[in-house]
Amino acid sequence: MRDGPPRTRNQEGDFETVTVPERHCDQLRDLLIAEEAETVVEVGLAYASSALAIGEALATVDRPDPRHIIIDPFQEREFSNAGWDLVCSAGLQTIATLIATPSSLALPQLLTEGFVADAAFVDGSHRFHEVFVDLYFLRKVVRPGGLVVIDDDWWPSVHTAVRYYERNLGWTVIPDAFPGEPAGVGPKGNHGARCKAYRLPDTPSEPSFEDFRAF
Repeated sequence: MRDGPPRTRNQEGDFETVTVPERHCDQLRDLLIAEEAETVVEVGLAYASSALAIGEALATVDRPDPRHIIIDPFQEREFSNAGWDLVCSAGLQTIATLIATPSSLALPQLLTEGFVADAAFVDGSHRFHEVFVDLYFLRKVVRPGGLVVIDDDWWPSVHTAVRYYERNLGWTVIPDAFPGEPAGVGPKGNHGARCKAYRLPDTPSEPSFEDFRAF
């Protein structure tokens, strides 16, 4: 985080704009350690700051079979594998797997294979419909009572997608997951916190369509 990645895209301030800030990475790491997570799925790799934090958490917890599934179809084409190379240079390739296909295809495949995660970190597409689809499959991939952590919740498209699951499917905000982060001004003047963590219900349910709550 201090030195930046070995390669960046030819866009001014790209690393600072795209990557998850150091403070949030530390908080993500601490949250996963407190959860004693053994298996994490991450949507979006980019420059790998969050991936390194997740890897540090898994190494610290030191469970028998740690796994870190990373989904990013643009890692090679857009980022010249800068993020994945950093993951490997940290020695985390022994527990991490990079899936270079869109999350809308990778997540249902993981579900078909019976993959179960303790937690997920979502920082992929910020289009509403694609975030919504990511969360739809993650609620089936992440175990009951597990965690889903959202980056860039201050974008209206992301916040609105998550809001559906909060209002209709019982996802609850963990208020102290990212301590010391007051609501601030995000991209395009949007107000709110950047990262949010949600606890999934202990017992999954499918509400009646008649009980729909607008979001």
